[in-house]
Amino acid sequence: MSGSLRGRVALVAGATRGAGRGIAVELGAAGATVYVTGRSTRARRSEYDRPETIEDTADLVTEAGGNGVAVPVDHLDPAAVRALVDRIADERGRLDLLVNDIWGGEKLFEWDTPVWEHDLDNGLRLLRLAVETHAITSHFALPLLLRHPGGLVVEVTDGTADHNRDTYRVNLFYDLAKASVLRMAFALGHELGPRGASAVALTPGWMRSEIMLDAFGVREDNWRDALDREPHFAISETPRYTGRAVAALAADPGVSRFNGQSLSSGGLAREYGFTDLDGSRPDAWRYMAEVQGPGRPADVTGYR
Repeated sequence: MSGSLRGRVALVAGATRGAGRGIAVELGAAGATVYVTGRSTRARRSEYDRPETIEDTADLVTEAGGNGVAVPVDHLDPAAVRALVDRIADERGRLDLLVNDIWGGEKLFEWDTPVWEHDLDNGLRLLRLAVETHAITSHFALPLLLRHPGGLVVEVTDGTADHNRDTYRVNLFYDLAKASVLRMAFALGHELGPRGASAVALTPGWMRSEIMLDAFGVREDNWRDALDREPHFAISETPRYTGRAVAALAADPGVSRFNGQSLSSGGLAREYGFTDLDGSRPDAWRYMAEVQGPGRPADVTGYR
């Protein structure tokens, strides 16, 4: 993918850590200018109170070969998002790729808790962070993206449309948030398609984000030590795998064939031939459907 996105401008909304950071870095590796946004900066942390910052992400983008630009933005603030898009328009005059990866809900949802027992304020906050932010960002960014034909919107979610249609996801608030983002990509596809642009929903598999690694008490260099605790973690993937999926989509002149669809990192790896950082090609959602979901013993043979 080296140089395939040279001259292209991307906005990765929610790029502090996890999939957003992985996407931003891989877009940089393909030569893009990448605006990375979030609420955690070197001067001020969000309520996550974690060490990752948007400045660190921007530096990684530049080190990878692109041009990383960090902009602190709360995507629930329409004025801040408008100012962000105005800045991109003033500095670059175009926007070729919008990645809506804003989430911020890890500390807000309660596993397997019915709606009447779940903290209401946290549940509603989760929906605002996971859904309203995406709508606000698209509202302001899409007129700029439509200035040039071939623009792409990637809505990052958790779970494919097929999986989420038949599977209860954690609780009502989480389930609704992830289903909403899938539907948002479908709706945007209908609105953008006739205007020369495309929108897709994209889900990582079981992603080894910074938060996930911390939860298992491991690092990326020894993540397999967590398999004693959770054998199915063997199907996991790095955030850069999702990044390579987005970079491949952005570089594909025929990407409109996916307009409005639900895609996965593993499925796109088969389509485009890229691998994860270790050279493997994990297909987590097929694994979950055929191995983990039916309760079979962990065995990733044929799935990575």
